[in-house]
Amino acid sequence: MTDRLAPGDAAPSFTLPDDTGSEVSLSDFAGRKVIVYFYPAAMTPGCTKQACDFSDNLASLRGEGYEVLGISPDKPEKLAKFREKESLGITLLSDADKTVMEAWGAFGEKKLYGKTVQGVIRSTFVVDEQGKVAVAQYNVKATGHVAKLRKDLGL
Repeated sequence: MTDRLAPGDAAPSFTLPDDTGSEVSLSDFAGRKVIVYFYPAAMTPGCTKQACDFSDNLASLRGEGYEVLGISPDKPEKLAKFREKESLGITLLSDADKTVMEAWGAFGEKKLYGKTVQGVIRSTFVVDEQGKVAVAQYNVKATGHVAKLRKDLGL
């Protein structure tokens, strides 16, 4: 089992391709607050709901100084289709080899229909302006998550 991040930990750095193939690094957002969330697969019901929820709230989150990065093991081509199909405004990143997910503790054993499997653990992190983890939430629910996060952040 990978170690889980906790508030106060330095956020593991990464550079990943987005849905257009351009590279995006966590360091690109230095000095800003970033919500980094990990989800299992584009174009599945829960992940679609969560991505649309973040996109629908993007303007208000940005107004509060937050940027949103969604990371999944999907290839950039699939992410591009996902963005187009759902009109997503958030940045979608591809972690095909799951190294970033592992570094953030968002890949490992989880329960799926009562069985223990290896997979993406739906997780959300808030990284502060200094690059430290301010919020670390594992096994989050796709539905209603953004509203809960806003409440947790006092927005």
